[in-house]
Amino acid sequence: MKRMLVTGSSGLIGSEVCAYFHGQGWLIHGVDNNTRATFFGPQGDTRWNQHRLQAELKNFQHHELDIRDRKGALALIQELKPEVIIHTAAQPSHDLAAKIPFDDFDTNAVGTLNLLEATRRQTPKTVFVHMSTNKVYGDAPNELPLVEKATRWDYASPVDVDGITEHMRIDQCKHSLFGASKVAADVMVQEYGRYFGMNTCCLRGGCLTGPNHSGVELHGFLSYLVKCNLEGRKYSVFGYKGKQVRDNIHSLDVARFIHAFIENPRSGEVYNLGGGRGNSCSILEAFEMIATISGKKMIYEYVDKNREGDHICYISNLKKMTTHYPTWGITKNLTHIFEEIHAAWLRRSTNANASV
Repeated sequence: MKRMLVTGSSGLIGSEVCAYFHGQGWLIHGVDNNTRATFFGPQGDTRWNQHRLQAELKNFQHHELDIRDRKGALALIQELKPEVIIHTAAQPSHDLAAKIPFDDFDTNAVGTLNLLEATRRQTPKTVFVHMSTNKVYGDAPNELPLVEKATRWDYASPVDVDGITEHMRIDQCKHSLFGASKVAADVMVQEYGRYFGMNTCCLRGGCLTGPNHSGVELHGFLSYLVKCNLEGRKYSVFGYKGKQVRDNIHSLDVARFIHAFIENPRSGEVYNLGGGRGNSCSILEAFEMIATISGKKMIYEYVDKNREGDHICYISNLKKMTTHYPTWGITKNLTHIFEEIHAAWLRRSTNANASV
């Protein structure tokens, strides 16, 4: 049975990858120590997802390991020698990173290096897939000419209509400390591919979402927005008139692309991973979509200051992905995504009330 190691296995993408490849007949080893709860408090706790995986996946084994533990990472990879490593563990908030810069860099940059070097030493033929972020581009995407529309900002030039390509520069712009630590990890993953000839790739995700997200204000745009709507909680909109745009990709479509890459791996590749124009929406448009589904009007306040380094309009150009892997494409549209997240939060609320 083929072995896969998934870091951040209790998180949104990690848990989706575990379930997806378990269904493909893989033996799954998950690495997670619930540091998200330390970063974001009880609302960010992912133990429920760990327990779900342990209950539902018979060929899943959980490992309580912090990827900052270099000796631990070396020992685990030496023991398992997995054919594939999917690295999704991270400190994911650019707002929080400014408050915990050492934890942020040690998790995102040093933790990634620990895994790469352990892989090179113990099993260099392993396919290594790294969940990077579109924040590696900093605020450079904001330099593209934009036009203000009724409910969103959009690209003014037809050249940019399909979104940001992998040729967007990653330096000489403001990233946030989170973006900078992820740049370090991203470039290191590329370097281990190019310098050592390992099969590595960086997936520069936009808004990765789905029903198993423990969304909080500092991370998890759609999940947190839907939760606020259901609970009647006030949602804070930070700048850009609420017209800032994100493209959203379901975690299942992320897992499907990872599958395609594993079957035909490349060395030191980067891909902009998102939902594309078809799955893009602004915050104002997201308010309308969830209100239509839940029947509840969104309660929000406007803060006339954008987050540092935040994107005004970000849509991932998927051309490189679909050119390299033409059998892959988006299967979950925006309506399905909203409906699944809405249903998932209702289930969790019901289960929580039933256990009281």
